[in-house]
Amino acid sequence: MKPESPDSQLIALLDRVALADESALKALYDLTSSKLYGVALRVVSNREWAEDVLQEAYLNIWKIAGTYQATLSPPMAWMGLVVRSRGLDFLRRRTSDRADHVQELDDVISDTVAGDAPNPMDTAQASEQAWALHQCLSQLENKQREVVSLAYLRDLSHSELAEQLKLPLGTVKTWIRRGLDQLRGCMARFA
Repeated sequence: MKPESPDSQLIALLDRVALADESALKALYDLTSSKLYGVALRVVSNREWAEDVLQEAYLNIWKIAGTYQATLSPPMAWMGLVVRSRGLDFLRRRTSDRADHVQELDDVISDTVAGDAPNPMDTAQASEQAWALHQCLSQLENKQREVVSLAYLRDLSHSELAEQLKLPLGTVKTWIRRGLDQLRGCMARFA
């Protein structure tokens, strides 16, 4: 009589687990847990977490063993996928929990330190935007840069600009429109 192959042995155990046979789950665990622990450890990179992931994976295998199809994949590959999925879910939950804690901490700090003065993040963002605006303005032609700067820094109207620069009103409007279009495109690259 030919000895049973490891795959056929695992398939038979999974079939029994699907029928809620607890002894089959224990036998399956004994045969596969060391390899699957290695998979969990590679996914989560922490021994304690890997143990939690492995436990979740075997609970999941207990629930979904009836969905296993030997024709689609070998049993170890299927169980390895279950472990990997549990590991990734575990990491996502930890990241989400950590993000929630960080947000709570940020809120507490913000409430505690709130004042009328800009915070360092606001200052840094304003500084970055000012630098980007300076870079984008420097890319405009001299005439466009002068017209746009006067229009917005000195708050001059188109007609006041035309009069001050001794240029036709249509020219001033065109330069401002084209300059603003170029600035918009340039600033979008920094956003």
